[in-house]
Parts: sequence; structure tokens; C-alpha cells
Amino acid sequence: MLRLPTVGRALTGATKASLAAPSPVRTPVRAASNMVEVFVDGKPVEVEPGTTVLQACDKAGIQIPRFCYHERLSVAGNCRMCLVEIEKAPKPVAACAMPVMKGWNILTNSEKTRKAREGVMEFLLANHPLDCPICDQGGECDLQDQSMQFGSDRSRFTEGKRAVEDKNIGPLIKTIMTRCIQCTRCVRFASEIAGVEDLGTTGRGNELQIGTYVEKMFMSELSGNVIDICPVGALTSKPYAFTARPWETRKTESIDVLDAVGSNIVVSTRGGEVMRVMPRLHEDINEEWISDKTRFAYDGLKRQRLTQPMVKDAAGQLTPTSWEDALTRVAGALQSVQGKEVGGIAGGLVDAEALVALKDLLNRLDSENLCTEELFPMAGAGTDLRSNYLLNSRIAGIEESDLLLLVGTNPRYEAPLFNARIRKSWLHNELRVAVVGHNVDLTYTYDHLGEETSVLTQLANGTHPFCQVLATAKRPVVVVGSGALQREDGAAILSAVSTIAQNARTSSGVEDGWKVLNVLHRVASQVAALDLGYKAGVDAIRKNPPKVLFLLGADAGCVTRADLPQGSLIIYQGHHGDVGAPMADIILPGAAYTEKSGTYVNIEGRSQHTKVAVTAPGMAREDWKVIRAVSELAGVTLPYDTLDEVRSRLAEVAPNLVRYDDVEEANYFKQANELAQAVNQNLVAAPLVPPQVSAKDFYMTDPISRASQTMAKCVKALTEGAAAVDEPSVC
Repeated sequence: MLRLPTVGRALTGATKASLAAPSPVRTPVRAASNMVEVFVDGKPVEVEPGTTVLQACDKAGIQIPRFCYHERLSVAGNCRMCLVEIEKAPKPVAACAMPVMKGWNILTNSEKTRKAREGVMEFLLANHPLDCPICDQGGECDLQDQSMQFGSDRSRFTEGKRAVEDKNIGPLIKTIMTRCIQCTRCVRFASEIAGVEDLGTTGRGNELQIGTYVEKMFMSELSGNVIDICPVGALTSKPYAFTARPWETRKTESIDVLDAVGSNIVVSTRGGEVMRVMPRLHEDINEEWISDKTRFAYDGLKRQRLTQPMVKDAAGQLTPTSWEDALTRVAGALQSVQGKEVGGIAGGLVDAEALVALKDLLNRLDSENLCTEELFPMAGAGTDLRSNYLLNSRIAGIEESDLLLLVGTNPRYEAPLFNARIRKSWLHNELRVAVVGHNVDLTYTYDHLGEETSVLTQLANGTHPFCQVLATAKRPVVVVGSGALQREDGAAILSAVSTIAQNARTSSGVEDGWKVLNVLHRVASQVAALDLGYKAGVDAIRKNPPKVLFLLGADAGCVTRADLPQGSLIIYQGHHGDVGAPMADIILPGAAYTEKSGTYVNIEGRSQHTKVAVTAPGMAREDWKVIRAVSELAGVTLPYDTLDEVRSRLAEVAPNLVRYDDVEEANYFKQANELAQAVNQNLVAAPLVPPQVSAKDFYMTDPISRASQTMAKCVKALTEGAAAVDEPSVC
């Protein structure tokens, strides 16, 4: 019945076309493109075959209301809010699930469409509580917006509303399930994106409920994203509950630095305080998801902060002082020693501006002792060739791969958004995954080749059975974790992995542009530091202990007092009193990532920058400004006074650092592999165990997340159960 008018309109169109003057340009293009022409409210739109009615309307610029449909999830078609009328069709169709057919006229604002929407909205509101004044979703609620736009002006419902018991699914997500409209977005997110089958539906009809069946935690490192995709106030943020309304907050677009992925975020602030962190769309990095650590660790920005300069008194106690006193003492210490007796160690959260300022300061003092806390093998090509330490395939590039080999890494907890991308490719593109290393719980199936380093030797010399699979792969990718490269045999592991990647590249016959070798870092500052010429690891400091050691946000505890000579001076500059500050003689308070405009380079070599969302607490200042002030008092004034001048200096040293949101290509794999052959190191028999094996290792990995009460609650809930976490008794 639906096809008759379609055929009629197509025939009419053909007749009109034959009467009109011939159009030699347009006809072959349309024939070749195989597009389907439909009409949205009489306006012609050309779409791909298989496009749904809802997508065709979006292309025509007409928004169709929806609750259950989400472009990154499978189609459920169960909310019925997207019903539209198709001309000459017997009844409205669900726009999200119905593919368009040639010649259809979709009526998005007809009487039948309006009546259908109003009826669906009335049923949705029948059991929905009138909680808007006390609901955390208020102001950004799809149900509020759509009931205003498409609903009736009054309710005809007089019966009693049903109520549903709330579920305790952990310390992060607050559930008020009476508000749930059963759109099943959270269920589909958990099973498709997060890869955990924790959420589901029980009951039928009016008794249908969404939950975990038996009370348990929602065990996923991406669980907080259900807060964003829930269209009503059923799933909201527990830490954010009753703290602010969305229209009261100021939103600043920024970058996350708690892992090396560089997820794009929006920081919501009110009155100089970070209220919450939400994801920002970036198709090449995090799509529209963020990890739970990124989303919930922001309360660590308020605790354990260094807010004023401090110096150690005669009794060995750190006492507050003025900036003038602290800076004068630092400058005096730098002037009193020779250049080679000064060293600097950069931590995992440091921005590129501070890194280049510290490098310039120590270079002017005639010192090259600049290290990062994170180790990386310097034998062979080391960090001289940029392609040796980047995720060269890019995060989005995993979707084009057909075989992935993971070596000594657990991407689920080291880089959750990268792992989500691997799962997406495994689910939709039939990506085959193999793992050399500890048998970890990833969100997809994989071939476990073993955890001994001997497997790498066999893969490199072609004797392992999996070599045949590698040889037949069209677009292979090898990813080695930075944790594996920090072992004592790190150089040998990198050499073996480089050989495996080079052999796979040769046998697959893939084009030159395809990159096989990838390194997965875990801290945000590492790539920028290596780009600027820092030495990876603190071995140089340990071999030649300096008399003055400058710790720039170094909180991994890789150097202790015992490693330094008697009477040496330690200067700590950072934003949290974590590991580095207690052993320092002088403390200079710095700004955290939400309080400064800083450049960070992510694992794939993409330069991005944070923006100032709030002012730094107390007397804390941006790191590069503090170093600039020290240089002036030390008599080696750095030649920049503004942020733009610092970034000009960055451009001189490493131009890629200021090409924001651009990935600089690096392709020196053949040369790196040739240099790797000269590495004279044997593999150790110890198994390849990644630094983060389970979820307990994920939540507290840096000074900010270690200071966060929310992250501490997550660890407690994982070890003792969700019921062990005391929650305030609020509705």
C-alpha cells in the first residue's frame, strides 16, 4: 500500500524530466551516487539508501523529538516519541527505526503527528513524578523540554502513580527509578559501549524496571556516561547532587590531563569552584564519552592543595612564607652551585609551557639534567625518533585496523577511551585482538598468547604460530604499554616489538601511510616532555645526584632523600601536597589544570590546550610564571613575559606543540628498527604484568585523584561492596 504513491510520484517525476530541457551535468552524478530522494514537509532531500526517517529529517534541518534514540547506540524504538506521519500511510511510523523509501513525503507537523506525540507524552507523564523543583536534571531535561513543546497543557490522569524502589549501583550514580521512562539507553550503553552486562530490564508492562537484578555495583570505568545519556532525572551524579543548577554555572571548554588520551571536557564552575566535569564532543579522541576518573576526581582539586610558599625552618618543619622570601632563597641556591649540580624532574601533570620554561632556566644555568619521572628505553633510537614513542595509528585509526596485538598493557584502565574505541572496532568491524602479557579482563574477547617475554622472541623470529595470523592481516597494529618499557629489560622489549611491527608491515604489504608500531603512555605530560628534549627516567639524577633538585609536579616518588647527597636542597613546585612536597626544603605553589591555560600533547601526538576555568587558590601561580620569576632573581632572565611569548618559544623548540588539534606525522619505523637491532640487552623471564591490572588500580593514580574523596569511595566500594560507602541520607 505504501509503495503505490511512491511509484506514481517516480513516474510523474520521470515524465516531467523527459519534457524538461536535458541536463547533461546533473543526471550522471545522480545516477552514480545512488541517492534516494524523499520529501520532508514537501521539501526535497537526497539521502543514502538505508537512512532512517529521523536522520532524513535531521538532514533537512527539522528536529524530531526522541527519548530512546541515540546516534551511538543501537536502535530500540521503544519510546514512540518520534512518531511521524508518512503521506498516504495508514498510521504514524517510528522515525528512528523506519528506513526511508524513494518518494516518501514525511509530514513532521501534521495534525496526526501532533496528536501522536501528545498521546505518547501523556502516557510517559502518567507515572512520572512531579519532582522537577528538586530534580538534578532540571534545566537540562529532555522530558521537560519536550513536554513543554509537544505535550498537552493539562493532565487527564487521576489514578495513583506507580513508584519504584531506588537501586544502589555504587558511589557515583544516584538512582531515582520512579522517574525512569524505560528508554533503555543506559542498558544499551552498558552492553554496547562499556562492555559490561550489568544493567537490564525485569518485569513486564507497568511493572517493568531497569536495574541490576541483584543489588550490585555498576562495574565499569565508563559508568558515569549513563548520567549524560539518561534523558530524565533517573540517573544523576551522586557527588553533584543538590549542589548547583545548570543555569547558575559557567562552562569552560578544556582538556582532561588525568590520563594521556587528552579527552575533551567542559568544566562547569560557580563562584570560583569546579562543580562538575562533563564530556565535550571530539570524534577523533573521546567521541562524547569520558572516564569516571575524568568526570568525578574534580573534588581532589579542593583538597590537599598547596596555597602558599613554604620553607623548612631549623626544626625541619615547613612554615609559610612570602613569595619574595621563597623566590630569593631558590635563586640564591641556584647561584651558589655550578650548572651541572642542578637537576630537574618533571611530573605527569605538567604543561608544555612550564616544561620549556624549566628547560630554558636550567640550560641558562649550564645544566642538561632534565628528566621525566616516566621511564622510556633510551637505547637504540630511544626518544630521538618521534614515531618511537607515539600512538602512531591514532585513536580513531584503530577502527580501520583488522588485527591488534597488545603487549604488556591493560588499555581498559590505562586509557579507557582508547579501550572503548578498540571495543567499538571489535564489535562493528570484526577486529581481532591478541594479548601478550597478563590475562586481564578487557571488554572484548582476545587470543591470549601468553605472559612470558619468550613469546615476544618467538613472534620476532617468526616461530610462533600466531605469526601466520600477523602475516595475513591487511592492516595490523601493535600497541606496547609504557609500563612494559619501564622494566629493566625495556629496551629489549621495545626492540622485539619493533621487529614484530616491521615484519608485520612487510608481510601485510600495507601502504606506506599505515603505521604499525604504537606506544601507549599513561601520563599527560610525557609526549610533550620528550618532544622538548627531556631525558626519560631519573637514572641520570641517580648516577650524578645534584646539590639542587627542582621537582616540577613530580609526585611518583622516583627520587628520595636517600638518593641525594647530604645537604642537598629540594625545591618542589606543584599544586598538591602529595609525595614530592613533604620531602622538599622549599615549596612553590602552582596551578592545577583547571586554573591555567596550558598545552598538553596526547598519546597520538595531538597538541591541545586547557583553559582557565577558576582562579588558583591562595597565593598559587601558573608554573611558567614562577619559573620566569626565579630566572630573573637568579640573574638569567628568560626572554618571555606573556603566554603568547612562551608559546612562541615552544614553536621554536618544537613547532608541533602550538599546532593545536593537529597531529604531526612521524614515520621513521624502518630506521628505528635498524637502530633497535644494535640494542645489547636480553629479555628477562619475568611475566609481563601491566601496572594497572584491576579496577582498584584505576581510580587513584595521580595527585588529584589521590586527594579525591569520591575516588577513595570507589576503591572502598570495590573492596568492601557498595553498601560499605556511607552516603548522606537525602532524597
